[in-house]
Amino acid sequence: MAAPMLRWGCVGRCWALACVDRGSRHRRWAPNGFTLSGRRGQNSMAPQPVITAQKPRKGEHEWAAVVGLEIHVQISSNSKLFSGSHVHFAAPPNSLVSFFDASLPGTLPVLNRRCVEAAVMTGLALNCRINKKSLFDRKHYFYADLPAGYQITQQRLPIAVNGSLTYGVCVGNKRSQVITKTVRIKQIQLEQDSGKSLHDDLRSQTLIDLNRAGVGLLEVVMEPDMTCGKEAATAVRELQLVLQALGTSQANMAEGQLRVDANISVHHPGEPFGIRTEVKNLNSTRFLAKAIDYEIQRQINELENGGEILNETRSFDSRLGCTVPMRDKEGKQDYRFMPEPNLPPLVLYDATSLPAGADSQQVIDIDYIRERLPELPSMTREKLVQQYGMLPEHSFTLLNEVGLLEFFQNVIKETRAEPKLVTSWVLNTFLGYLKQQSLTVSESPVTPSALAELLTLLDGKVISSLAAKQVFEELWKSKGKTAAQIVSEKKLELMQAREVLAQLCQTVMEGHPQVVMDVKTGNPKAINKLIGLVRKATLSRADPTAIKKILEEKLSS
Repeated sequence: MAAPMLRWGCVGRCWALACVDRGSRHRRWAPNGFTLSGRRGQNSMAPQPVITAQKPRKGEHEWAAVVGLEIHVQISSNSKLFSGSHVHFAAPPNSLVSFFDASLPGTLPVLNRRCVEAAVMTGLALNCRINKKSLFDRKHYFYADLPAGYQITQQRLPIAVNGSLTYGVCVGNKRSQVITKTVRIKQIQLEQDSGKSLHDDLRSQTLIDLNRAGVGLLEVVMEPDMTCGKEAATAVRELQLVLQALGTSQANMAEGQLRVDANISVHHPGEPFGIRTEVKNLNSTRFLAKAIDYEIQRQINELENGGEILNETRSFDSRLGCTVPMRDKEGKQDYRFMPEPNLPPLVLYDATSLPAGADSQQVIDIDYIRERLPELPSMTREKLVQQYGMLPEHSFTLLNEVGLLEFFQNVIKETRAEPKLVTSWVLNTFLGYLKQQSLTVSESPVTPSALAELLTLLDGKVISSLAAKQVFEELWKSKGKTAAQIVSEKKLELMQAREVLAQLCQTVMEGHPQVVMDVKTGNPKAINKLIGLVRKATLSRADPTAIKKILEEKLSS
């Protein structure tokens, strides 16, 4: 069967989805009775009080939690999935709407080639099997922000299936151990986004913005292979890094480019899965982890107190730190799926099936895309460990913090300091300041060049470690000053004159004869007190190693 017509849609400037508190009307079935689904509607039930995690009492049964995710990713493309309308975040309402987006009679969909390529790239990166033939379906429901009364999706035969995503969870008191885990990817499918409903409670009316209607989405369905909020959040962050490395999505959760629905249930080990609840529209990994952990504990407490879990949809109230009911799922909604009559099957090719003389503008070659996949986060981490000798957990931190890897690499390029020293300063001092003041890397007052200059001075023993911290603090406060200027102004250079330092050591020894006696009578640790006294006398401007060497010479003479 002939492949459908494909339309070009190249990657353009930054854009995103507006994040709204509304369900995304998707239903999937997972193994063992675990269901991923969603329906519209909301009630005004009051939020429940926050439940804190409690240790099980003696004799109580253990509980096991099961978490599955349904993730909607906005594809990076200049235009929408089936129309030529531009995609741009925060454009004036209803300014990016074509006749097809508004569902005017007689308009037909034309498939965006860029969106198909993005789906294939994502599927390959997630170890999926790419279906050479996939189908489009209509999913019917009626809501104001869906003009056609149906969504074009891939219910029967999606573009990619049976994949996996490997991620690492840092554990231990100092997060010094990385445990590798894998979550199965059930399927990846192409579908349209809906418009946006703007509720004006003051005027008791709802306004509709169709700028988002028809924007291309990838729906990534993860099997229920996770057990807690931390695992789910880490898996989503890893997916986010993969999408950004591929360029298939900017995956900015704050702008709605990546939205997560979490499906949670608890059961006793060895027993069937319990009744699940779905927490919708989670727009940050931090809230995702909190919502899942809260919901797990809520279900355990409910069951241990003789209650039952309802098959319902809930939302997460970030202010209260708890999930609240939105709607129940007792009445199963019939979406009346049917084949999309205006789109033929999507046919893809590989090197073995590509017809001779085929127009490269009208076909997509899976193997051609596979050969051009960029470096993925897992490979980047391996290179960091091998090239700079850093610990695996350090490579995870560099990639997981937005912009931190680029900052680190820029410092490495501009300094003569050893990579180990750079790693320590970037991950401990620099990142510590950012966390303390709730800043992102891009908002840092200290540039890579400034930190590189400081580390060069430290590595060259021009200043001590203590002085370097003073200089960094000044760099953080004082924009425009260089590290060398601050060192000069505050006279923080290390004392280079050995004769002067030797005289100070002699003076300290004469003033503390008991400490000298302790060292000579077999207490080598007592020398540390002498070193500290000499450093105090030099206002920490002397190198501890040089002080120790001089003291040892004098004590042995």
